[in-house]
Amino acid sequence: MILGAHLGIANGLPEAVAELKKIGGDALQIFSKSPQMWSGPAIAPESAAAFRAAVRDQGVRATAVHHGYLINLASPKRAGLARSRRAFQDEIGRAEMLGVDGLIFHPGARLDSTVEEGVATIVASVNGAIAKFPEGRVRLLLENAAGQGTTLCSRFEELQAILSRIERPERVGVTLDTCHLFAAGFDFRTDAGYGELTDRIRSTFGLEAVRAFHLNDAKAELGSHLDRHENIGKGEIGAAGFAPLLRDPRWNDVPGYLETPLDDRGYARYAEDLATLRAQLGGSVPAAGTGRSRARSRPASSTVK
Repeated sequence: MILGAHLGIANGLPEAVAELKKIGGDALQIFSKSPQMWSGPAIAPESAAAFRAAVRDQGVRATAVHHGYLINLASPKRAGLARSRRAFQDEIGRAEMLGVDGLIFHPGARLDSTVEEGVATIVASVNGAIAKFPEGRVRLLLENAAGQGTTLCSRFEELQAILSRIERPERVGVTLDTCHLFAAGFDFRTDAGYGELTDRIRSTFGLEAVRAFHLNDAKAELGSHLDRHENIGKGEIGAAGFAPLLRDPRWNDVPGYLETPLDDRGYARYAEDLATLRAQLGGSVPAAGTGRSRARSRPASSTVK
C-alpha cells in the first residue's frame, strides 16, 4: 500500500507536498478549499501548476482531493440537492485543475426519503456531474459510511447499487475507510475476518473498484455506527488489526491516507502513525523524510482479483 496522509493547504498547495515528504509519506490527500464552505476562492493557475510540479518532482505516488462536508448528493430537498450538485461539480473542476488522481466524496444522507430513492438521487447526481466533464481524468471515489443516521453506503449492497448504474463506470471507484468499516460491523482484525471482508467486497461491488483507503483507528466499538477516528494503535482496531490489510499484495499500488487526530505536535503525530502502520509489515521502518513506502519493496500487482 502507498502510505500517506491528509494535509492542510493553509501555507500553499506546494507546501502540502513538502510537509508530506517530511513525514515520509508517498500519498497526499487535501481539501482544495475550506470543507465548511459551499465554494471557495478560485485556484490560481500558477498555484495549480506549482502543485503539480511539486507532486512530480517530489515523487508523490498518489494524490486525492476530499470534497467539502456540506455536500449531500442524496438529499430529497430540491434546493439543497441543487446546491450540493453545483458544489460537487465545482469540486471536480478544482480537482481536475490540480491534476489529482481521485476526488473522494461521501455519497450522502437520504434524510426522509427511502434507501432506494436516496440511491437513485446519488446515481443521478454522479451521472450528471460526469456529463459536465466528459473528458475528465479524475476518478470519483465513493467513500463507505459508518452507518450513522440516514447516511448511505455503510452497506456494500448500496455501494454496488450506485456503481452498477453509473453510465461511465471507468470514471468512478470506492474509497474504504477502516474506521467506517469497523463501525459498520466489519471485523477485519484477524486473517479470517479480513478474508470474510474481501469476500464480501468481491461478491458486491468488486475488489477492482477499490481505489483508495482511509487508514483510521476507531474510538468506538465494533458495530457502533459512530464515525470517531483515533490514532493508529490507540483505538478498538489496534495496530495489529491493520496487518491483514497492509500485508495484502493486491493493494500494493493503492493509496492509504491517514485522517487520524492531530495534537500540538502537528504532523509529527502522522509520522508516528505511519511508523506504526509500517511496523505491521515487519522489517525496518523507513525514517521520516525518506519518502519511501514499504509497499514499494514488495512485488507490484497491476490487477486486483
